[in-house]
Amino acid sequence: MMADVWFTSDFHLGHFNIIRYCNRPFADTQEMNAAILERLNASVKPNDVLYFLGDFCMGGPKAVASFREQIACKAVHFIDGNHDKTARKAQHLFTSWSSLSEIKVGTQGIVLCHYAMKVWPHHSGGAWQLYGHSHGNLPDDPLTLSMDVGVDSHDFRPWHFDEIQAIMRVKAGAQALHRQQPEATR
Repeated sequence: MMADVWFTSDFHLGHFNIIRYCNRPFADTQEMNAAILERLNASVKPNDVLYFLGDFCMGGPKAVASFREQIACKAVHFIDGNHDKTARKAQHLFTSWSSLSEIKVGTQGIVLCHYAMKVWPHHSGGAWQLYGHSHGNLPDDPLTLSMDVGVDSHDFRPWHFDEIQAIMRVKAGAQALHRQQPEATR
């Protein structure tokens, strides 16, 4: 049986100000931390694969270790974000750690980065780009095979590969229709 593949970003565990900045529906960090980790573990099972696209938690390596211990999934691949500078000292707690990663799920190429990109490797060949950082504030481009996988854009839950694939199929269809239109009508 093949493991399910999941994507998420921007937990900001322990970050009180993110509640206000992003208008998160939590009274305090304890409530936020518990809700995010509970929703993650309800979806992502121990033998699944999780790609985390940055901004995990506030605090140093001890905070990272404490929160990492609360995640059931064993295979967590980490793409670092702008709030992960001190967390890098705990990168050994993750399956892999990088700033940008190119992966394949089945035959689907995916470029992972904390930040949204206008172009990325193999974008013209159908590769997707998944990102975080924007907390759901960037307008979605229906003609671009990229999307925000952060918790603020998905009810504080991770995205399953199949959910993303369904969205990308619609976007690919829109791209194909757009290309068929004469230049003057675009």
